[in-house]
Amino acid sequence: MGPVRFVFDRGMEVKELGHLVLYVRDIERSRRFYGEVLGWRELRGDMSVPFPVAAFSAGRTHHELLLIEVGADATPIPAGRRVGMYHFGLKVGDTDDELRAVLEHLTEAGVKVVGSTDHTVTHSLYIEDPDGNEIELYIDVQPEVWRDDPTAVFAPMKPLRL
Repeated sequence: MGPVRFVFDRGMEVKELGHLVLYVRDIERSRRFYGEVLGWRELRGDMSVPFPVAAFSAGRTHHELLLIEVGADATPIPAGRRVGMYHFGLKVGDTDDELRAVLEHLTEAGVKVVGSTDHTVTHSLYIEDPDGNEIELYIDVQPEVWRDDPTAVFAPMKPLRL
């Protein structure tokens, strides 16, 4: 089977996922989690907005993550199956050694790992941020088989063995 081809015939084409914006209860708590635990670089400066925000970048673009504080009384993310975001993924390396180091760091920081999976194209750990947003921390398995066979993304999930 040859490579899968994607056809763009609707007058536009998405070039990349630019950024995520998350509502959070406590900006300082989330700032510490995303900055100190996950290691994102925070953009500091005068944010001319009338509410508490924090922006982070891994250096790929102006910002990949923006957090907006909505307060402690905000409605929590409902448990179980629901419409909306399931999780977002953050690439943390290309080797299982790098993923093992991430797991050790998370354990030392007291972050609970809520899942782990071998997706064939990635090896993934799943955690939740302080507000319950699920995050996939993953490495791309080498060689990157999805480049020649994009359907490998849909391979059956297997238990992760680190």
